[in-house]
Amino acid sequence: MTLKFLALCAGRLAASAALSVFAVLPFVAHAQLDKAATEALETYFEFSDYNSGTIAAEQIPAEDYKKFYVLDVRDAGQFAKEHIPGASNIEWRKVFAERAKLPKDKTILAYCNTGSFSSQVAMALRMAGYENVRILHGGYGEWKARGGVDAHARASKDRK
Repeated sequence: MTLKFLALCAGRLAASAALSVFAVLPFVAHAQLDKAATEALETYFEFSDYNSGTIAAEQIPAEDYKKFYVLDVRDAGQFAKEHIPGASNIEWRKVFAERAKLPKDKTILAYCNTGSFSSQVAMALRMAGYENVRILHGGYGEWKARGGVDAHARASKDRK
């Protein structure tokens, strides 16, 4: 749509409003990270590899769940219906703001439904100095499908 068309259809006021929006867009679209944030992102991506920090249910023996701080980042309703035994719940959008509640001396095993939100949480926490953050590969759905807490035993039995 051209501004001329807008002026014809909606009058001069609409055209002026449209021009105002277009005048502001470059400032919004070109927002810059500050130097510290840029350096933190560069450092994070230099450290990361393809499977950085992911762990599959089959890799976790049942007794090892006690060694993790298991963090369910799904919403409270999903957590209330079902979750990994012993897990704590902080919705993914709130984890960074509530990071002081999380231990730094224990590995955090973060999960959501598929792994996408927990990946965002892990990245933010690592950038904030939490080095021992792992993402449950495939999230809760895959964990459950693979056998849950017994996924490791099940996978070990299948290999024999």
